[in-house]
Amino acid sequence: MKRKPLYRILYVQVLAAIIAGVLLGHFAPQAAVALKPLGDLFIKLVRMIIGPVIFCTVVTGIAGMQDMKRVGRVGGKALLYFELASTLALAIGLFAAHVLAPGAGFNVDPSTLDARAVSSYAAQAAHGDGLAGFIAHVIPETFLGALVHGDILPVLLIAMLFGTALTLTGAPAAPVTQFIEISSKAFFRIVGMVTSLAPIGAFGAIAFTIGRYGIVSLLPMLKLIGAFYLTAFLFVAVVLGVVARLSGFSLWRFVVHIRDELLIVLGTSTSEAALPQLMEKLERLGCPRGVVGLVVPTGYSFNLDGTNIYMTLAVLFLAQATNIHLSFGQELGLLLVTMLTSKGAASVAGAGFITLAASLSVVPTVPVSAMVLILGIDRFMSECRALTNIIGNGVAAIVVSAWEGELDRAKLAIALGDDRRVEIVRLRDS
Repeated sequence: MKRKPLYRILYVQVLAAIIAGVLLGHFAPQAAVALKPLGDLFIKLVRMIIGPVIFCTVVTGIAGMQDMKRVGRVGGKALLYFELASTLALAIGLFAAHVLAPGAGFNVDPSTLDARAVSSYAAQAAHGDGLAGFIAHVIPETFLGALVHGDILPVLLIAMLFGTALTLTGAPAAPVTQFIEISSKAFFRIVGMVTSLAPIGAFGAIAFTIGRYGIVSLLPMLKLIGAFYLTAFLFVAVVLGVVARLSGFSLWRFVVHIRDELLIVLGTSTSEAALPQLMEKLERLGCPRGVVGLVVPTGYSFNLDGTNIYMTLAVLFLAQATNIHLSFGQELGLLLVTMLTSKGAASVAGAGFITLAASLSVVPTVPVSAMVLILGIDRFMSECRALTNIIGNGVAAIVVSAWEGELDRAKLAIALGDDRRVEIVRLRDS
């Protein structure tokens, strides 16, 4: 089979676009800022297709299971894994803040800070706070309304209900299931068309970020940015690496396999930009459609490892920067609060900053006004949050598939180019 020339490989195109965007943003910031619509256009195109892709994948996956006990079992295992991974990520963020102390030496007086710059984020956090706000966000006004607005959790809810109904209906529902399967193939073709525009979207988004905020703006806060990137890298390498090894696959081979999606996320600063492509690749890796359909969309709201690390690390940074001491009890309370707030506002645009505002609003020791210290660099940390989130959700889907005993290990080993594991699987099956 003839290999594609380098210039036609997607990840090469996206990487080149990111480099070009950084250069343009640095040397011609005004022109770069004007390119923001390119990034917005690509993200809107992806979000346009996310709802139908999730709906079709989840419905056909549940209908294909033909066993509601199995659906409940997969969902239960996924939520258990999410809670364990999320709690560990939050705890690691706290630990890293103590060890690295990124806010030490700033000596900022909280009374001198202007809270108006973060008031809109605090208002959004307050609007989505509490059980009532969470329920309002999850349950759509109408069945079709979930698909119209495109929020992940409402789409997941109606897809699970519809898939369950088809399963309970039995044979008479077969034509509807077949129609949705055919529709799914068509939607994934659209995903392929949209993905081809990823270099343009990444170029516009990264050019705007550098042009608007400037690389120089990173220098005063480099310690916090470095601490966050280092902590996230160690979480992926150590925690997710161990989880992957225990589940029988190489994390780094998996990361290389989804490099296209990671570069798209890096360029656009949102993990949603690669959600449909990730789901398709996970199925090709040997994960059952039903598991992928349940785990990945749910994980985008309940398994945000990067966002969790960011929240606890950022809160302690703000406390250190303003010379506010938090007791062990207050830090434990912060951990419990962030376990809730990280779920409640996870699908809102700018979720990391909004959930941080929600956490600070219920931990009054650190003033919300202190968030102005990291407002200017939040965009540069959003890339790391998104990258960690997408890797974490990809690993979660493979782990739950393996936990269910439904992971096609031969297909996984072949796709990841792991010749040693391919031989092991062949020997086991022979």
